[in-house]
Amino acid sequence: MPYRAPVSDILFAMQHAAGLPQVIEAAGTGDLDADFVASIVEEAGKFATDRIAPSNRVGDQNGAKLGPDGVKTAPGWGALYGEWIAGGWNGVAAAPEFGGMGLPVLVQSACNEMWSSANMAFSLCPLLTAGAVEAVTAHGSDALKQTFLHKMVSGEWTGTMNLTEPQAGSDLNAVRARAERAGDGTYRIFGQKIFITYGDHDMTDNIVHLVLARLPDAPPGTRGISLFLVPKFLVNDDGSLGARNDARVHSIEHKMGIHASPTCTMVFGDHDGAVGYLVGQENRGLACMFTMMNNARLGVGLQGVALAEAAYQHALAYASERRQGRAPGETGEGMSAIVKHGDVRRMLATMKGLTQAARAICYLVAASLDLAHNAKDDVTKKAMNERASLLTPVAKAFSTDIGSQVAALGVQVHGGMGFIEETGAAQFMRDAKIAEIYEGTNGIQAIDLVQRKLPLSGGDCVRAEIADMRNTLGQLRASNEPGFGKTAARLTEAVDSLDRATQFLLRPGVDQDTMQSAATSYLRLFGLARGGVSLAGAALSAKDDPSRPERIALARFFAENLAVASGGLETMAIEGAESLACPDLLGA
Repeated sequence: MPYRAPVSDILFAMQHAAGLPQVIEAAGTGDLDADFVASIVEEAGKFATDRIAPSNRVGDQNGAKLGPDGVKTAPGWGALYGEWIAGGWNGVAAAPEFGGMGLPVLVQSACNEMWSSANMAFSLCPLLTAGAVEAVTAHGSDALKQTFLHKMVSGEWTGTMNLTEPQAGSDLNAVRARAERAGDGTYRIFGQKIFITYGDHDMTDNIVHLVLARLPDAPPGTRGISLFLVPKFLVNDDGSLGARNDARVHSIEHKMGIHASPTCTMVFGDHDGAVGYLVGQENRGLACMFTMMNNARLGVGLQGVALAEAAYQHALAYASERRQGRAPGETGEGMSAIVKHGDVRRMLATMKGLTQAARAICYLVAASLDLAHNAKDDVTKKAMNERASLLTPVAKAFSTDIGSQVAALGVQVHGGMGFIEETGAAQFMRDAKIAEIYEGTNGIQAIDLVQRKLPLSGGDCVRAEIADMRNTLGQLRASNEPGFGKTAARLTEAVDSLDRATQFLLRPGVDQDTMQSAATSYLRLFGLARGGVSLAGAALSAKDDPSRPERIALARFFAENLAVASGGLETMAIEGAESLACPDLLGA
């Protein structure tokens, strides 16, 4: 079944879960209103459905290939990327002064979701470029901005993020790539980077690499890392392309999924060194790169939502057509569509509920970033920035975990046919796994949440988030709407579990081993509570929406069937460290 962009679900989540009206009001521009946002989302949905989605199977079957002239993308991808540029889609949230639309991050996030659902491998290239644009915009010199941003915002040139090295993995303390001052304001870069998404391709005539490297006199550890802009081709004073830089792709990885996205090993400095330009200050590169990484972490969370949505659509269509057995209560001749069997309905409802809960969390992050950017006072700016920081690891890890879970359920709905590549269900499962790994594995996200994000403002940030959830639940109880069933009671139990686990982790003197043991269970608990409350709150607020009965039913299912796992997750977070530390656990 071909993917169709769920525009109505996305607009509903933007409006009722993320707070689009508040984002529009904070932006303070007369041109931005709900109708205009809807038109952008609808057009992006059409492009995703009609143009990007048909390329997905082609890319999976053909992949990207490395030849003598560099990486060749899948058949038809160059032309598709040309259409992408012509439509102006590369600069949705970028600054108008460099050719972007300047739209809210919330709008960009909705578009990113649809493009990733249609073809995750294709969407990765613009995702990395958007992150590079944000990093150069925030930290680059005026000269770098004028030379590179116009072409990057338009999509004529693409961007990459070069962090990982063979010996380093996620530990950037171990980065060995080196930079040498050239004496003319530029630097020469030497070293190797691995797992570089779209490190080389044939869709544009230049690629802008952002590379972490160390100067000879840099202090040890992450305090001594600098960030450099290293173009594939040098740029002349008149903006034309000059000589090829001393940077090349060494190989591309043969991967489990996202076959059409070239994952490259890059080599810098075979000869005199790759010419690089400092971004930000020397030895302060990690702070600059985190601008790009945080952008990417939200984008990757949206990939989890995107693949979950695509897998759900695929499974629902199959279950509606596939006939087998007789469902209880069925009359008439013949077999029933399997969608009428209780266990299949359970799987499909789980897929739908998890997808929409994760979407709500990701959109909350995007809206918080917009509200922080447009805040009129420092108090609001700080609160919204901290809320985005708190929820970003949840958005990344919870959403990508459910991306894999939902894709696996999609294969299960298909039964034996799900194990056959021709049905397409397996690709979602293969593609989804990487999102749990890159941009910081989900275990790293969970540790970041408990060790760095819970203590924000002395714990007041997370307490404010829990208070916000309780406020929504108070409104839900006051509504007395019978369709919600036991939603308020079950979600209150989930938030109570989250509150107790939070208090446990915020206690003075909690050691790092206890925190790390609790982290993954705690993050899942956070996602279930925040996602479930968001679904219920959105359904409650949508008074005039014709889909409201369906929204209420889904919120109830989530609360009564999924959020009820919260008690066990609380126990794991609070009591699990001791058994995990048992020296006999893993044997010799």
